[in-house]
Amino acid sequence: MFLYLFLTSLCATCLAEPFQDHYSFSPTVGGGTGTQFVTEGVGRITAIRIWELNSAYIIGIQLRYNYVWSNVVGRTLTNREPLEMHLHDGETIVQVSGKFFVSNYIYQLIIVTNKGRLLIAGQPIQTSFNFYPVHPDAELRLLSGRSNGIGITSLGAHWAIFNGNETYY
Repeated sequence: MFLYLFLTSLCATCLAEPFQDHYSFSPTVGGGTGTQFVTEGVGRITAIRIWELNSAYIIGIQLRYNYVWSNVVGRTLTNREPLEMHLHDGETIVQVSGKFFVSNYIYQLIIVTNKGRLLIAGQPIQTSFNFYPVHPDAELRLLSGRSNGIGITSLGAHWAIFNGNETYY
């Protein structure tokens, strides 16, 4: 009987290990006023756009999953092009850092890829934050937070290992 229980437990443990998705969440920073948002898409993130207000704070973010752009979170400026980074084949986002002020906006975003490339938007003022996955093979899958119609007021990052064309939302 004990041998049967031991073998069952051993098999269950061995079978469960390969199916772990190694998901992690970087807790939200910022004041968090306004409307809640989550980016969503099918497949891997292949590009990012960031709108900033006159080199001040972050007002909008958009991710591209495979070849399809997600909805813009926050807002855009019609008279100003966003800062944009297109990822190369095999390149993933492995770190999101920046600055925030508790009572209002995300002031800076620094996007870092596994190839060492950076996209920097906004101003380096206020309190620092640094998001990265717990598992070394995980990558950015989506962003969540809040925006109030003027700018992004809070931001969190969700990380997972990519296993195909999953939908994240």
